Amino acid sequence: MIRILLADDHVLFREGLKQILGKHKELRVLDEAGSGTEALEKIFSKRYDVVILDISMPGRGGLDILGEIKKEHPDLPVLILSMHPEDQYAVRVLRAGAAGYLTKESAASELITAIHKVASGGRYISPSVAERLADAVVVDHQEAPHQTLSNREYQVMRMLASGKTLKEIAEDLFLSEKTITTYRARILEKMKLRNNVDLSHYAIKHKLLD
Repeated sequence: MIRILLADDHVLFREGLKQILGKHKELRVLDEAGSGTEALEKIFSKRYDVVILDISMPGRGGLDILGEIKKEHPDLPVLILSMHPEDQYAVRVLRAGAAGYLTKESAASELITAIHKVASGGRYISPSVAERLADAVVVDHQEAPHQTLSNREYQVMRMLASGKTLKEIAEDLFLSEKTITTYRARILEKMKLRNNVDLSHYAIKHKLLD
């Protein structure tokens, strides 16, 4: 029996996923979590074989939660299931310790295969992600500016580039507007850009937006 924690803030998506997993007797969704904080509380109080984690939950995002999980439970496989295309997050989350990355558009059969693979101690990487990882290794010595950002900076950068205001970002991430302003300044400095318009152009050019 593979015991699963399903962490996603969309109830309907969780229900659909439970129906898919419920067709396989060896898989059991032991618990659900609607936020990153709730997911951490359950992980620290119960034992699971696999965590299926959405990368884009309100408040503390999936990347933050992934970091906390790997710090406290380094051997617990975390399978990232995201609405974002692979080129936006896959390499970053795998480097952060995720056992696999799938988009929510993936076939149900691929998800089942991925769960079995990571539960047995392996990693699930699609051919396209494997290619991106190979490319990332080759160009590591000359990283693109957005690859130098921390996970939180990357999250804020994408929100700024999408046109969100500092206030909106602060509310979404449960942080102060002053903190977001500090992140913005740090992002612009690291990426050697001048303003939000430059950020938007950069993000579009590098396909970092949905």
